[in-house]
Amino acid sequence: MADISIRNLDDSVRERLRVLAAQHGRSMEAEIRAILEQAVRAQRGESLVDRLVAAAVSAGGADLDLPPRADAPRSANLS
Repeated sequence: MADISIRNLDDSVRERLRVLAAQHGRSMEAEIRAILEQAVRAQRGESLVDRLVAAAVSAGGADLDLPPRADAPRSANLS
């Protein structure tokens, strides 16, 4: 992994980053990393589904207990 130094960052930007990091329960470094990753994903044109899956994975995923289907699938009536 690479290291990055950011020089001449405005104090107000640093303070806002600190507040955002605290709101998200992570360090400023982790907050900046998340912001950069999100910006790069947006530039690569990842789909909304890709981003939702990534968010679910990073949140620990979810186990859903889906009830068995009682009725057979049927065609939609579009008229």
